[in-house]
Amino acid sequence: MTSHPVLVKNMVCHRCVLSVEDILTKEAIPFNAVLIGEIHLANPITVEEKERLSAKLKAVGFELIDTHLTGLIEKIKLLVTRKARNEVDKKEAKLNLSAYLSDKLNYEYTHLSSLFSSVEGRTIEKYFIEQRVEKAKELLIYGQMTLSEIAFELDYSSTAHLSTQFKKLTGLTPSYFKEVGIAKRKALDKV
Repeated sequence: MTSHPVLVKNMVCHRCVLSVEDILTKEAIPFNAVLIGEIHLANPITVEEKERLSAKLKAVGFELIDTHLTGLIEKIKLLVTRKARNEVDKKEAKLNLSAYLSDKLNYEYTHLSSLFSSVEGRTIEKYFIEQRVEKAKELLIYGQMTLSEIAFELDYSSTAHLSTQFKKLTGLTPSYFKEVGIAKRKALDKV
């Protein structure tokens, strides 16, 4: 089965996938699969379909990615988010961030890091920390895990390390954040 991939900016969760699948179905654009950040179309997209799809995606906060550079940045973001949220397999979890990205994208990490910083205005590492803290916020709000369990889940070296990064980024301790709750959480596409 031939697939024609199209990259989509701001897709960060399963609900995003369902939303894009719904748009494709309503617009009668045949697809093989929709993944976070990617649409695998059954046929090459026509100019008319691309315009319709782009407008419908924009209306719900997504954006088609046209350039190689933008596509690479989005791939970096998706991979960093998966790694930060510990949504990778055991082999990938053991790799440090730079080796993981280099392995997945077939570029030297220095190239990826330089490119990301120039486009995003922040380092890959900073983005990684932001994603980990957002996941920690989510887990704190659920209230089903202790802080040390969250630190272990997110592969922090210690609870103190998580607490330090959390406070540095949010200005709040994890325990105070838990009291304040959801008002301080950001949507993943806004991180």
